[in-house]
Amino acid sequence: MKYYSTNGNSPLATFEEAVVRGLAPDKGLYMPERIKTLPKAFFDNIQDMTFQDIAYNVASAFFGEDVDGDALQEIVYDTLSFDCPVVKVNDNIYSLELFHGPTLAFKDVGARFMARMLQYFINRRNSGSGMTGSLNVLVATSGDTGSAVANGFLGVDGIHVYVLYPKGKVSPIQECQFTTLGKNITALEIDGVFDDCQALVKNAFMDKELNEKMRLTSANSINVARFLPQAFYYFNAYARMKKLGLADELVVCVPSGNFGNICSALFGKRMGLPVKRFIAANNANSVFYEYLQSGEYNPRPSVQTIANAMDVGDPSNFARVFDLYGKDHKAICTDISGATYTNEQIAETIKGVFTATGYLCDPHGACGYRALSEQLREGEVGVFCETAHPAKFKDTVESIIGQGVAIPAKLQAFMQGTKQSIPLSKDFREFKSFLKGEL
Repeated sequence: MKYYSTNGNSPLATFEEAVVRGLAPDKGLYMPERIKTLPKAFFDNIQDMTFQDIAYNVASAFFGEDVDGDALQEIVYDTLSFDCPVVKVNDNIYSLELFHGPTLAFKDVGARFMARMLQYFINRRNSGSGMTGSLNVLVATSGDTGSAVANGFLGVDGIHVYVLYPKGKVSPIQECQFTTLGKNITALEIDGVFDDCQALVKNAFMDKELNEKMRLTSANSINVARFLPQAFYYFNAYARMKKLGLADELVVCVPSGNFGNICSALFGKRMGLPVKRFIAANNANSVFYEYLQSGEYNPRPSVQTIANAMDVGDPSNFARVFDLYGKDHKAICTDISGATYTNEQIAETIKGVFTATGYLCDPHGACGYRALSEQLREGEVGVFCETAHPAKFKDTVESIIGQGVAIPAKLQAFMQGTKQSIPLSKDFREFKSFLKGEL
């Protein structure tokens, strides 16, 4: 399958080219030329399939033309060595728990898939075809992306990862997960906000001199191999809800920052996933919510919140959503509604849900729960994404609920390491000089 740029001014690319480049030459995001609809028989029997089997069927529709079937199955099954269960919170709201992977965040799925896909391309190179030369992965993070990507790529031969994160704006536990690894992972502590980190990554791809010196790609959700596999767990959620007999009027709410996660869900709907509608839940960074209300998209600098992984003021994947719906505001609003919440409302929701049900949301999941509780209609059942384990935001969550939060063993292991990060300003010239080895 070929991939085109959302900006429309770059040649079509193969899947391998789209993954390795990350961003199209015209600064657009890659989109597949077509989206295959999965057969009715798949959905008729989905409730009896395993998560891995469901994901392999979806992956085959996305990538089957470009990746050997046996290799693709191995990549999918190895990626999904953990479950993404659906857990009842109350009578009509369920949590899709996406924190059971190695770094306890939803981004483990896309990051692990992309790492294995790039390794597949490297192995093809070594056998005499495909990409050549070592690869440098640039990733900007507002929290969980950095840890998921760093751990997904840790120790992969032929790949070096640079994680750019905003100084003082990720939780201490999140920071430990990507600054203590060493090996082929370099953490860069940028004096700015997430949008500054993302701008550095995008500018690096556009810099001719830098690209002549280094082979660069991105592991942010701008990369098709990062965001598309996230559709896997929406199909799995539908299957689990169908098994319970609760899938006929299903609404899915996605806490949204850079919009790769909900974008993958919308791709799933185009493939036939029988979800009635979606809700994009924002924190105070409400650019998309405002677009839904007005039809005008006005990005602006992000503001810091307790749901820090959603602190994005110019979400990259808006371009994909816009393209997917033919730039039709009315069509977008037909499938997606929005919500936006202050820090106070997020905290209120965490405490309220915990007190009433015993279920502990992280700040991002709390946005999802609240949106469902406010927008579900009679007869509908909602599933929200619990995108990270609440212990990753230990201090914040403990201060809200007034009691301790146990740290899982996986997180405790990261906290034993020594921080290794390199401070940089948000100036691109300094970043470029560092990558060229001039600093």
